[in-house]
Amino acid sequence: MIDPITLTVVQNGLGNICSEMDLVHEKASFSPVISEAFDRSNGLYDAKTGAVIAQGDLGLPIFMGVMQATVAAVIARVKDPAPGDVFLVNDPYLGGTHLMDVKMVRPYFRDGRLWCWLANTGHWPDIGGMVPGGFSSRATEVHQEGLRIPPVRLLKAGEMQQDIVDMVLSNIRVPSERIGDMQAQLGALGVGKRRLDAFLTKMGEPVVRDAMAELADRSERQMRAHIEAIPDGTYESVAVVDSDGIVDRPLNIKLRLTIEGGTASFDFAGSSPPCKGPMNSVWATTHSSVLLAMKHVFPDVPINTGCFRPLVVARPEGTFLDAQYPKPVAGCAAEVSQRIAEAVFLCLAQAIPDKLFGMPAGTSGNLTLGGWDPRFDRAYVMYFFTGGGYGGWHGGDGISNGTSTIGISKTQPVEVLEQHYPILFERYALRDGSSGDGEYRGGLGLDYSIRLLAGEGTASFLMDHGRSGPPGAAGGETGGANRIKLTLRGQDFVPPQLSKGEGYELAPGDQIAVQTPGGGGYGPPEHRPASMRERDRRRGY
Repeated sequence: MIDPITLTVVQNGLGNICSEMDLVHEKASFSPVISEAFDRSNGLYDAKTGAVIAQGDLGLPIFMGVMQATVAAVIARVKDPAPGDVFLVNDPYLGGTHLMDVKMVRPYFRDGRLWCWLANTGHWPDIGGMVPGGFSSRATEVHQEGLRIPPVRLLKAGEMQQDIVDMVLSNIRVPSERIGDMQAQLGALGVGKRRLDAFLTKMGEPVVRDAMAELADRSERQMRAHIEAIPDGTYESVAVVDSDGIVDRPLNIKLRLTIEGGTASFDFAGSSPPCKGPMNSVWATTHSSVLLAMKHVFPDVPINTGCFRPLVVARPEGTFLDAQYPKPVAGCAAEVSQRIAEAVFLCLAQAIPDKLFGMPAGTSGNLTLGGWDPRFDRAYVMYFFTGGGYGGWHGGDGISNGTSTIGISKTQPVEVLEQHYPILFERYALRDGSSGDGEYRGGLGLDYSIRLLAGEGTASFLMDHGRSGPPGAAGGETGGANRIKLTLRGQDFVPPQLSKGEGYELAPGDQIAVQTPGGGGYGPPEHRPASMRERDRRRGY
Protein backbone atom coordinates (compact mmCIF):
# COMPACT_ATOMS: atom_id res chain seq x y z
CA MET A 1 0.00 0.00 0.00
CA ILE A 2 1.40 3.40 -1.02
CA ASP A 3 1.13 6.09 1.61
CA PRO A 4 -1.07 9.16 0.87
CA ILE A 5 1.87 11.59 0.79
CA THR A 6 3.67 9.61 -1.92
CA LEU A 7 0.44 9.32 -3.91
CA THR A 8 -0.05 13.08 -3.73
CA VAL A 9 3.55 13.76 -4.76
CA VAL A 10 3.26 11.45 -7.78
CA GLN A 11 -0.14 12.81 -8.81
CA ASN A 12 1.00 16.42 -8.60
CA GLY A 13 4.40 15.67 -10.09
CA LEU A 14 2.97 14.07 -13.24
CA GLY A 15 0.36 16.79 -13.56
CA ASN A 16 2.99 19.50 -13.19
CA ILE A 17 5.07 17.95 -15.97
CA CYS A 18 2.06 18.19 -18.29
CA SER A 19 1.22 21.72 -17.15
CA GLU A 20 4.80 22.86 -17.81
CA MET A 21 4.52 21.36 -21.29
CA ASP A 22 1.32 23.42 -21.72
CA LEU A 23 3.15 26.60 -20.72
CA VAL A 24 6.07 25.99 -23.08
CA HIS A 25 3.63 25.22 -25.88
CA GLU A 26 1.75 28.44 -25.15
CA LYS A 27 4.72 30.78 -24.76
CA ALA A 28 6.64 29.55 -27.80
CA SER A 29 3.75 29.46 -30.31
CA PHE A 30 3.48 32.06 -33.05
CA SER A 31 -0.31 31.94 -33.52
CA PRO A 32 -2.47 34.04 -31.14
CA VAL A 33 -5.02 31.21 -30.97
CA ILE A 34 -2.41 29.15 -29.09
CA SER A 35 -0.21 31.79 -27.46
CA GLU A 36 -3.09 33.99 -26.27
CA ALA A 37 -6.13 31.70 -26.28
CA PHE A 38 -4.57 28.41 -25.02
CA ASP A 39 -6.14 26.19 -27.71
CA ARG A 40 -3.81 23.28 -26.98
CA SER A 41 -3.20 20.39 -24.60
CA ASN A 42 -0.35 18.15 -23.41
CA GLY A 43 -0.31 14.83 -21.61
CA LEU A 44 1.28 11.47 -20.73
CA TYR A 45 -0.17 8.22 -22.07
CA ASP A 46 0.18 4.50 -21.41
CA ALA A 47 2.87 2.66 -23.39
CA LYS A 48 0.62 -0.23 -24.46
CA THR A 49 -2.92 1.16 -24.63
CA GLY A 50 -2.52 4.91 -25.02
CA ALA A 51 -4.80 5.49 -22.02
CA VAL A 52 -4.30 8.83 -20.29
CA ILE A 53 -1.91 8.88 -17.32
CA ALA A 54 -2.02 12.63 -16.70
CA GLN A 55 -3.00 15.81 -18.49
CA GLY A 56 -2.05 19.38 -17.76
CA ASP A 57 -4.42 21.61 -15.80
CA LEU A 58 -4.19 24.14 -18.61
CA GLY A 59 -5.25 21.80 -21.44
CA LEU A 60 -8.61 21.66 -23.20
CA PRO A 61 -11.01 19.10 -21.68
CA ILE A 62 -12.17 17.87 -25.11
CA PHE A 63 -8.66 16.59 -25.78
CA MET A 64 -8.51 14.40 -22.64
CA GLY A 65 -10.38 11.62 -24.42
CA VAL A 66 -9.38 12.38 -27.98
CA MET A 67 -5.63 12.22 -27.36
CA GLN A 68 -6.02 8.75 -25.85
CA ALA A 69 -7.49 7.64 -29.17
CA THR A 70 -4.75 9.42 -31.13
CA VAL A 71 -1.97 7.71 -29.19
CA ALA A 72 -3.75 4.35 -29.54
CA ALA A 73 -3.90 4.88 -33.32
CA VAL A 74 -0.17 5.63 -33.43
CA ILE A 75 0.57 2.50 -31.37
CA ALA A 76 -1.49 0.41 -33.80
CA ARG A 77 0.15 1.79 -36.94
CA VAL A 78 3.77 2.29 -35.85
CA LYS A 79 5.60 -0.97 -35.15
CA ASP A 80 9.13 0.33 -34.57
CA PRO A 81 9.14 3.53 -32.49
CA ALA A 82 12.62 4.61 -31.43
CA PRO A 83 14.12 7.16 -29.03
CA GLY A 84 13.99 10.64 -30.51
CA ASP A 85 11.07 9.89 -32.86
CA VAL A 86 8.11 12.27 -33.02
CA PHE A 87 5.01 11.41 -35.03
CA LEU A 88 2.83 14.06 -36.66
CA VAL A 89 -0.89 13.26 -37.17
CA ASN A 90 -4.21 15.04 -37.64
CA ASP A 91 -6.32 12.34 -39.32
CA PRO A 92 -9.84 12.68 -37.82
CA TYR A 93 -10.58 9.00 -38.40
CA LEU A 94 -7.47 7.93 -36.47
CA GLY A 95 -8.41 9.29 -33.09
CA GLY A 96 -8.67 12.91 -34.14
CA THR A 97 -11.03 15.86 -34.24
CA HIS A 98 -11.08 18.39 -37.07
CA LEU A 99 -8.01 18.74 -39.27
CA MET A 100 -6.85 21.98 -37.62
CA ASP A 101 -6.08 20.12 -34.38
CA VAL A 102 -2.59 18.83 -35.14
CA LYS A 103 -1.14 16.20 -32.79
CA MET A 104 2.44 15.24 -32.07
CA VAL A 105 3.19 11.94 -30.33
CA ARG A 106 6.60 11.03 -28.90
CA PRO A 107 7.61 7.63 -27.47
CA TYR A 108 9.38 7.91 -24.12
CA PHE A 109 12.07 5.31 -23.42
CA ARG A 110 13.63 4.44 -20.08
CA ASP A 111 16.71 2.21 -20.06
CA GLY A 112 15.90 1.07 -23.57
CA ARG A 113 12.26 0.19 -22.79
CA LEU A 114 9.20 2.03 -24.03
CA TRP A 115 7.84 3.51 -20.78
CA CYS A 116 5.01 5.78 -21.97
CA TRP A 117 4.09 8.28 -24.68
CA LEU A 118 4.11 12.06 -24.56
CA ALA A 119 1.59 13.80 -26.79
CA ASN A 120 0.14 17.22 -27.49
CA THR A 121 -2.40 18.95 -29.65
CA GLY A 122 -2.29 22.46 -31.03
CA HIS A 123 -4.99 24.18 -33.05
CA TRP A 124 -3.27 25.50 -36.17
CA PRO A 125 -5.20 28.51 -37.54
CA ASP A 126 -4.98 27.03 -41.02
CA ILE A 127 -4.41 23.60 -42.54
CA GLY A 128 -5.34 24.41 -46.14
CA GLY A 129 -8.73 23.57 -47.60
CA MET A 130 -11.50 25.50 -49.30
CA VAL A 131 -11.53 28.49 -46.96
CA PRO A 132 -8.90 30.21 -44.82
CA GLY A 133 -8.95 28.71 -41.35
CA GLY A 134 -10.43 25.34 -42.34
CA PHE A 135 -13.95 25.92 -40.97
CA SER A 136 -15.76 25.41 -44.24
CA SER A 137 -19.52 25.17 -43.76
CA ARG A 138 -20.03 23.92 -47.35
CA ALA A 139 -17.52 21.06 -47.45
CA THR A 140 -18.96 17.71 -48.54
CA GLU A 141 -15.80 15.63 -48.04
CA VAL A 142 -12.80 15.80 -45.75
CA HIS A 143 -10.38 16.57 -48.60
CA GLN A 144 -12.07 19.96 -49.05
CA GLU A 145 -11.32 20.81 -45.41
CA GLY A 146 -7.53 20.71 -45.62
CA LEU A 147 -4.43 18.56 -45.43
CA ARG A 148 -5.03 15.14 -43.84
CA ILE A 149 -1.96 13.60 -42.20
CA PRO A 150 -1.69 9.97 -41.04
CA PRO A 151 1.00 9.22 -38.42
CA VAL A 152 4.33 10.17 -40.06
CA ARG A 153 7.77 10.69 -38.54
CA LEU A 154 8.40 14.39 -38.21
CA LEU A 155 11.54 13.61 -36.20
CA LYS A 156 13.51 10.43 -36.71
CA ALA A 157 16.04 9.71 -33.95
CA GLY A 158 15.94 13.40 -33.12
CA GLU A 159 16.51 14.63 -36.69
CA MET A 160 13.88 16.78 -38.37
CA GLN A 161 12.60 15.18 -41.57
CA GLN A 162 12.72 18.18 -43.86
CA ASP A 163 10.75 16.50 -46.63
CA ILE A 164 7.79 16.09 -44.27
CA VAL A 165 8.08 19.71 -43.15
CA ASP A 166 8.21 20.92 -46.76
CA MET A 167 5.19 18.83 -47.71
CA VAL A 168 3.12 20.22 -44.83
CA LEU A 169 4.11 23.86 -45.28
CA SER A 170 3.51 23.71 -49.04
CA ASN A 171 -0.15 22.85 -48.45
CA ILE A 172 -1.17 25.48 -45.92
CA ARG A 173 -1.52 29.25 -45.78
CA VAL A 174 0.95 31.49 -43.93
CA PRO A 175 3.65 28.81 -43.52
CA SER A 176 5.96 31.16 -41.60
CA GLU A 177 3.53 31.05 -38.67
CA ARG A 178 2.97 27.31 -38.88
CA ILE A 179 6.67 26.47 -38.59
CA GLY A 180 6.69 28.45 -35.35
CA ASP A 181 3.71 26.51 -34.00
CA MET A 182 5.36 23.26 -35.08
CA GLN A 183 8.55 24.09 -33.20
CA ALA A 184 6.53 25.07 -30.12
CA GLN A 185 4.91 21.64 -29.98
CA LEU A 186 8.26 19.93 -30.38
CA GLY A 187 9.71 22.11 -27.64
CA ALA A 188 6.90 21.17 -25.25
CA LEU A 189 7.53 17.47 -25.85
CA GLY A 190 11.25 17.99 -25.24
CA VAL A 191 10.60 19.70 -21.92
CA GLY A 192 8.23 16.90 -20.95
CA LYS A 193 10.90 14.29 -21.62
CA ARG A 194 13.50 16.09 -19.50
CA ARG A 195 11.10 16.66 -16.61
CA LEU A 196 9.95 13.03 -16.69
CA ASP A 197 13.58 11.86 -16.71
CA ALA A 198 14.27 13.86 -13.56
CA PHE A 199 11.03 12.84 -11.84
CA LEU A 200 11.51 9.11 -12.38
CA THR A 201 15.12 9.33 -11.24
CA LYS A 202 14.05 11.13 -8.08
CA MET A 203 11.02 8.98 -7.20
CA GLY A 204 12.03 5.62 -8.70
CA GLU A 205 10.15 3.86 -11.47
CA PRO A 206 8.52 1.17 -9.29
CA VAL A 207 7.09 3.76 -6.93
CA VAL A 208 5.70 5.86 -9.77
CA ARG A 209 4.17 2.85 -11.55
CA ASP A 210 2.53 1.59 -8.36
CA ALA A 211 1.22 5.07 -7.60
CA MET A 212 -0.19 5.43 -11.12
CA ALA A 213 -2.15 2.20 -10.73
CA GLU A 214 -3.44 3.22 -7.31
CA LEU A 215 -4.43 6.69 -8.55
CA ALA A 216 -6.38 5.14 -11.44
CA ASP A 217 -8.22 2.82 -9.05
CA ARG A 218 -9.07 5.70 -6.74
CA SER A 219 -10.40 7.81 -9.61
CA GLU A 220 -12.59 4.90 -10.66
CA ARG A 221 -13.97 4.48 -7.13
CA GLN A 222 -14.63 8.20 -6.87
CA MET A 223 -16.52 8.36 -10.19
CA ARG A 224 -18.53 5.23 -9.30
CA ALA A 225 -19.48 6.80 -5.97
CA HIS A 226 -20.86 9.84 -7.80
CA ILE A 227 -22.82 7.65 -10.21
CA GLU A 228 -24.19 5.51 -7.37
CA ALA A 229 -25.69 8.69 -5.90
CA ILE A 230 -27.77 9.15 -9.08
CA PRO A 231 -31.15 7.36 -8.89
CA ASP A 232 -31.08 4.19 -10.97
CA GLY A 233 -33.15 4.41 -14.11
CA THR A 234 -33.17 5.46 -17.75
CA TYR A 235 -33.20 9.11 -18.80
CA GLU A 236 -33.72 10.42 -22.32
CA SER A 237 -32.96 13.71 -24.04
CA VAL A 238 -32.62 15.32 -27.47
CA ALA A 239 -30.10 18.05 -28.30
CA VAL A 240 -30.38 19.78 -31.66
CA VAL A 241 -27.71 20.99 -34.09
CA ASP A 242 -28.99 23.88 -36.25
CA SER A 243 -28.03 22.31 -39.59
CA ASP A 244 -25.10 20.70 -41.34
CA GLY A 245 -24.22 23.81 -43.37
CA ILE A 246 -25.47 22.27 -46.62
CA VAL A 247 -28.99 21.05 -45.89
CA ASP A 248 -30.97 23.57 -43.87
CA ARG A 249 -32.50 21.00 -41.53
CA PRO A 250 -31.80 20.28 -37.84
CA LEU A 251 -29.75 17.27 -36.75
CA ASN A 252 -30.94 15.44 -33.65
CA ILE A 253 -28.70 13.95 -30.96
CA LYS A 254 -30.84 11.43 -29.11
CA LEU A 255 -29.41 10.09 -25.87
CA ARG A 256 -30.65 7.27 -23.68
CA LEU A 257 -28.70 7.32 -20.41
CA THR A 258 -29.01 4.31 -18.11
CA ILE A 259 -27.79 4.50 -14.53
CA GLU A 260 -27.34 1.13 -12.86
CA GLY A 261 -25.39 1.01 -9.64
CA GLY A 262 -21.99 2.57 -10.24
CA THR A 263 -22.14 2.42 -14.05
CA ALA A 264 -23.48 5.00 -16.50
CA SER A 265 -24.30 3.74 -20.02
CA PHE A 266 -24.79 6.12 -22.94
CA ASP A 267 -26.69 5.13 -26.09
CA PHE A 268 -27.07 7.56 -29.01
CA ALA A 269 -29.02 5.17 -31.25
CA GLY A 270 -31.75 7.04 -33.11
CA SER A 271 -29.67 10.15 -33.69
CA SER A 272 -29.70 11.64 -37.19
CA PRO A 273 -27.91 9.72 -39.96
CA PRO A 274 -24.59 10.92 -41.43
CA CYS A 275 -25.03 14.38 -42.88
CA LYS A 276 -23.83 15.92 -46.12
CA GLY A 277 -22.05 18.89 -44.55
CA PRO A 278 -19.21 19.24 -42.02
CA MET A 279 -21.19 18.61 -38.82
CA ASN A 280 -20.37 14.91 -38.64
CA SER A 281 -18.47 13.79 -35.53
CA VAL A 282 -15.77 11.14 -35.52
CA TRP A 283 -15.99 8.45 -32.83
CA ALA A 284 -13.04 9.75 -30.80
CA THR A 285 -14.69 13.17 -30.48
CA THR A 286 -18.12 11.72 -29.67
CA HIS A 287 -16.66 9.50 -26.95
CA SER A 288 -14.56 12.32 -25.51
CA SER A 289 -17.59 14.63 -25.43
CA VAL A 290 -19.36 12.26 -23.04
CA LEU A 291 -16.27 12.08 -20.81
CA LEU A 292 -15.91 15.86 -20.61
CA ALA A 293 -19.62 16.26 -19.85
CA MET A 294 -19.33 13.94 -16.87
CA LYS A 295 -16.22 15.77 -15.70
CA HIS A 296 -18.19 19.03 -15.83
CA VAL A 297 -20.74 17.59 -13.42
CA PHE A 298 -18.15 15.83 -11.20
CA PRO A 299 -15.02 18.01 -11.48
CA ASP A 300 -13.35 16.62 -8.36
CA VAL A 301 -12.49 13.27 -10.00
CA PRO A 302 -8.82 13.37 -11.13
CA ILE A 303 -8.20 12.82 -14.83
CA ASN A 304 -6.63 9.45 -15.58
CA THR A 305 -7.77 6.21 -17.15
CA GLY A 306 -9.66 5.13 -14.01
CA CYS A 307 -11.93 8.18 -14.17
CA PHE A 308 -13.59 6.81 -17.32
CA ARG A 309 -13.97 3.10 -16.45
CA PRO A 310 -17.53 3.50 -15.09
CA LEU A 311 -18.66 5.29 -18.30
CA VAL A 312 -19.83 2.94 -21.06
CA VAL A 313 -20.49 4.62 -24.40
CA ALA A 314 -22.03 2.54 -27.19
CA ARG A 315 -20.56 3.39 -30.58
CA PRO A 316 -23.40 5.12 -32.50
CA GLU A 317 -22.91 3.36 -35.83
CA GLY A 318 -25.01 4.62 -38.71
CA THR A 319 -25.41 8.12 -37.24
CA PHE A 320 -23.65 11.44 -37.81
CA LEU A 321 -21.92 10.85 -34.45
CA ASP A 322 -19.72 8.10 -35.95
CA ALA A 323 -18.31 9.72 -39.07
CA GLN A 324 -16.59 7.48 -41.58
CA TYR A 325 -14.18 8.51 -44.33
CA PRO A 326 -14.64 10.70 -46.38
CA LYS A 327 -17.38 12.53 -44.46
CA PRO A 328 -16.47 16.16 -43.63
CA VAL A 329 -15.94 16.82 -39.91
CA ALA A 330 -14.82 20.45 -39.45
CA GLY A 331 -17.58 21.13 -36.92
CA CYS A 332 -17.18 18.03 -34.77
CA ALA A 333 -14.81 19.20 -32.03
CA ALA A 334 -15.90 22.81 -31.72
CA GLU A 335 -19.66 22.47 -32.17
CA VAL A 336 -21.15 18.95 -32.26
CA SER A 337 -19.17 17.99 -29.16
CA GLN A 338 -21.00 20.70 -27.22
CA ARG A 339 -24.40 19.46 -28.36
CA ILE A 340 -23.38 15.94 -27.22
CA ALA A 341 -22.42 17.35 -23.82
CA GLU A 342 -25.74 19.22 -23.75
CA ALA A 343 -27.60 15.94 -24.29
CA VAL A 344 -25.77 14.48 -21.28
CA PHE A 345 -26.58 17.56 -19.16
CA LEU A 346 -30.26 17.40 -20.13
CA CYS A 347 -30.47 13.77 -19.00
CA LEU A 348 -28.71 14.41 -15.70
CA ALA A 349 -30.86 17.50 -15.06
CA GLN A 350 -33.81 15.11 -14.77
CA ALA A 351 -32.00 12.81 -12.34
CA ILE A 352 -30.00 15.18 -10.13
CA PRO A 353 -31.33 18.72 -10.76
CA ASP A 354 -29.58 20.10 -7.67
CA LYS A 355 -26.21 19.31 -9.28
CA LEU A 356 -27.05 20.58 -12.78
CA PHE A 357 -27.70 23.93 -14.42
CA GLY A 358 -29.37 25.62 -17.33
CA MET A 359 -27.57 24.81 -20.55
CA PRO A 360 -24.47 26.86 -21.43
CA ALA A 361 -24.06 28.80 -24.69
CA GLY A 362 -22.74 25.64 -26.31
CA THR A 363 -20.93 27.09 -29.30
CA SER A 364 -17.35 28.18 -29.88
CA GLY A 365 -18.50 30.89 -32.26
CA ASN A 366 -15.94 29.94 -34.91
CA LEU A 367 -15.16 32.91 -37.16
CA THR A 368 -12.31 32.80 -39.66
CA LEU A 369 -11.10 35.71 -41.75
CA GLY A 370 -8.29 35.35 -44.26
CA GLY A 371 -6.87 37.46 -47.04
CA TRP A 372 -4.15 39.97 -47.87
CA ASP A 373 -2.86 42.65 -45.50
CA PRO A 374 -1.31 45.55 -47.47
CA ARG A 375 0.17 47.06 -44.32
CA PHE A 376 2.72 44.25 -44.14
CA ASP A 377 2.41 42.99 -47.72
CA ARG A 378 1.53 39.49 -46.58
CA ALA A 379 -1.25 36.94 -46.36
CA TYR A 380 -3.05 36.38 -43.06
CA VAL A 381 -5.51 33.96 -41.47
CA MET A 382 -7.36 34.96 -38.30
CA TYR A 383 -9.27 32.40 -36.26
CA PHE A 384 -11.50 33.98 -33.64
CA PHE A 385 -13.70 32.16 -31.15
CA THR A 386 -15.88 33.55 -28.42
CA GLY A 387 -17.64 32.84 -25.17
CA GLY A 388 -21.27 32.94 -24.14
CA GLY A 389 -23.55 32.70 -21.13
CA TYR A 390 -23.39 29.84 -18.64
CA GLY A 391 -26.64 28.43 -17.28
CA GLY A 392 -28.15 29.45 -13.98
CA TRP A 393 -27.93 26.87 -11.19
CA HIS A 394 -29.67 26.20 -7.88
CA GLY A 395 -27.34 28.56 -6.01
CA GLY A 396 -26.94 31.52 -8.36
CA ASP A 397 -26.99 33.11 -11.79
CA GLY A 398 -24.83 31.91 -14.66
CA ILE A 399 -21.50 33.43 -15.61
CA SER A 400 -21.61 35.97 -18.44
CA ASN A 401 -19.30 35.52 -21.46
CA GLY A 402 -17.80 32.30 -20.11
CA THR A 403 -15.61 29.94 -22.09
CA SER A 404 -17.09 27.19 -24.25
CA THR A 405 -18.16 23.83 -22.83
CA ILE A 406 -15.21 22.01 -24.38
CA GLY A 407 -12.31 24.09 -23.16
CA ILE A 408 -10.54 26.51 -20.90
CA SER A 409 -9.50 28.65 -23.86
CA LYS A 410 -10.02 32.37 -23.48
CA THR A 411 -10.84 34.85 -26.20
CA GLN A 412 -7.75 36.41 -27.71
CA PRO A 413 -7.30 40.05 -26.59
CA VAL A 414 -8.80 42.36 -29.19
CA GLU A 415 -5.71 44.60 -28.99
CA VAL A 416 -3.49 41.68 -30.01
CA LEU A 417 -5.76 40.76 -32.92
CA GLU A 418 -5.82 44.38 -34.11
CA GLN A 419 -2.01 44.37 -34.17
CA HIS A 420 -1.82 41.12 -36.14
CA TYR A 421 -4.64 41.68 -38.65
CA PRO A 422 -6.16 44.61 -40.63
CA ILE A 423 -9.27 44.88 -38.46
CA LEU A 424 -10.86 47.09 -35.82
CA PHE A 425 -13.19 45.91 -33.07
CA GLU A 426 -15.89 48.57 -32.97
CA ARG A 427 -17.92 46.88 -30.26
CA TYR A 428 -17.15 44.29 -27.60
CA ALA A 429 -19.81 44.11 -24.90
CA LEU A 430 -22.12 41.87 -22.94
CA ARG A 431 -25.24 41.07 -24.95
CA ASP A 432 -28.18 42.79 -23.31
CA GLY A 433 -31.28 40.65 -22.82
CA SER A 434 -29.68 37.34 -23.85
CA SER A 435 -29.96 35.47 -20.55
CA GLY A 436 -32.60 32.80 -20.01
CA ASP A 437 -35.07 33.86 -17.32
CA GLY A 438 -35.54 31.78 -14.18
CA GLU A 439 -35.29 31.80 -10.42
CA TYR A 440 -31.60 32.04 -11.28
CA ARG A 441 -31.05 33.56 -14.70
CA GLY A 442 -28.50 32.45 -17.25
CA GLY A 443 -25.39 34.47 -17.97
CA LEU A 444 -25.22 36.98 -20.79
CA GLY A 445 -23.71 36.29 -24.18
CA LEU A 446 -21.26 38.49 -26.09
CA ASP A 447 -22.05 41.27 -28.58
CA TYR A 448 -19.17 42.27 -30.87
CA SER A 449 -18.54 43.83 -34.25
CA ILE A 450 -15.42 43.83 -36.43
CA ARG A 451 -14.63 46.16 -39.34
CA LEU A 452 -12.08 45.39 -42.06
CA LEU A 453 -9.71 48.35 -42.36
CA ALA A 454 -7.53 47.48 -45.34
CA GLY A 455 -6.85 44.90 -48.01
CA GLU A 456 -9.27 42.06 -48.52
CA GLY A 457 -10.77 39.28 -46.45
CA THR A 458 -12.88 36.17 -46.83
CA ALA A 459 -15.09 35.42 -43.82
CA SER A 460 -16.55 32.05 -42.81
CA PHE A 461 -18.71 31.04 -39.85
CA LEU A 462 -19.26 27.68 -38.20
CA MET A 463 -21.37 28.29 -35.11
CA ASP A 464 -24.51 26.80 -33.56
CA HIS A 465 -27.58 27.48 -31.38
CA GLY A 466 -28.87 29.87 -34.04
CA ARG A 467 -32.33 28.30 -34.40
CA SER A 468 -32.98 28.31 -30.67
CA GLY A 469 -30.98 29.21 -27.62
CA PRO A 470 -29.68 26.97 -24.81
CA PRO A 471 -32.50 25.27 -22.87
CA GLY A 472 -33.17 26.01 -19.23
CA ALA A 473 -33.42 23.51 -16.39
CA ALA A 474 -35.93 22.86 -13.60
CA GLY A 475 -38.45 25.23 -15.21
CA GLY A 476 -35.98 27.87 -16.37
CA GLU A 477 -36.34 29.52 -19.77
CA THR A 478 -34.20 29.32 -22.90
CA GLY A 479 -31.27 31.70 -23.41
CA GLY A 480 -30.89 33.95 -26.42
CA ALA A 481 -29.97 32.34 -29.75
CA ASN A 482 -26.82 33.06 -31.77
CA ARG A 483 -27.05 35.90 -34.30
CA ILE A 484 -24.79 36.89 -37.23
CA LYS A 485 -25.09 39.98 -39.44
CA LEU A 486 -22.73 41.16 -42.17
CA THR A 487 -22.70 44.65 -43.66
CA LEU A 488 -21.17 44.37 -47.14
CA ARG A 489 -20.87 47.49 -49.29
CA GLY A 490 -23.60 49.15 -47.22
CA GLN A 491 -26.07 46.25 -47.39
CA ASP A 492 -26.99 44.16 -44.34
CA PHE A 493 -26.94 40.40 -44.83
CA VAL A 494 -27.89 37.48 -42.54
CA PRO A 495 -26.59 33.99 -43.48
CA PRO A 496 -29.52 31.85 -44.69
CA GLN A 497 -28.59 29.06 -42.26
CA LEU A 498 -28.31 31.57 -39.38
CA SER A 499 -25.23 30.13 -37.65
CA LYS A 500 -23.23 28.90 -40.65
CA GLY A 501 -21.90 30.37 -43.87
CA GLU A 502 -18.72 30.86 -45.84
CA GLY A 503 -17.04 32.72 -48.65
CA TYR A 504 -18.20 36.23 -47.76
CA GLU A 505 -15.83 38.66 -49.49
CA LEU A 506 -15.08 41.74 -47.40
CA ALA A 507 -13.73 45.06 -48.64
CA PRO A 508 -12.38 47.87 -46.45
CA GLY A 509 -15.22 49.29 -44.37
CA ASP A 510 -17.29 46.11 -44.37
CA GLN A 511 -18.44 44.82 -41.01
CA ILE A 512 -19.19 41.56 -39.19
CA ALA A 513 -21.50 41.64 -36.15
CA VAL A 514 -22.09 38.61 -33.92
CA GLN A 515 -24.23 38.06 -30.83
CA THR A 516 -23.47 34.84 -28.97
CA PRO A 517 -26.03 32.82 -26.97
CA GLY A 518 -26.93 33.49 -23.37
CA GLY A 519 -27.22 30.68 -20.83
CA GLY A 520 -30.46 28.91 -19.94
CA GLY A 521 -32.27 29.83 -16.76
CA TYR A 522 -32.74 27.60 -13.69
CA GLY A 523 -36.00 27.29 -11.83
CA PRO A 524 -39.39 28.96 -12.52
CA PRO A 525 -39.03 32.68 -13.39
CA GLU A 526 -41.82 33.60 -10.97
CA HIS A 527 -39.61 32.42 -8.10
CA ARG A 528 -36.93 35.03 -8.83
CA PRO A 529 -36.89 37.63 -6.03
CA ALA A 530 -37.85 41.17 -6.97
CA SER A 531 -34.61 42.42 -5.40
CA MET A 532 -32.55 40.38 -7.89
CA ARG A 533 -34.56 41.71 -10.82
CA GLU A 534 -34.01 45.23 -9.57
CA ARG A 535 -30.27 44.54 -9.28
CA ASP A 536 -30.22 43.35 -12.91
CA ARG A 537 -31.97 46.55 -14.01
CA ARG A 538 -29.45 48.71 -12.14
CA ARG A 539 -26.57 46.87 -13.81
CA GLY A 540 -28.11 47.19 -17.25
CA TYR A 541 -28.71 43.44 -17.72
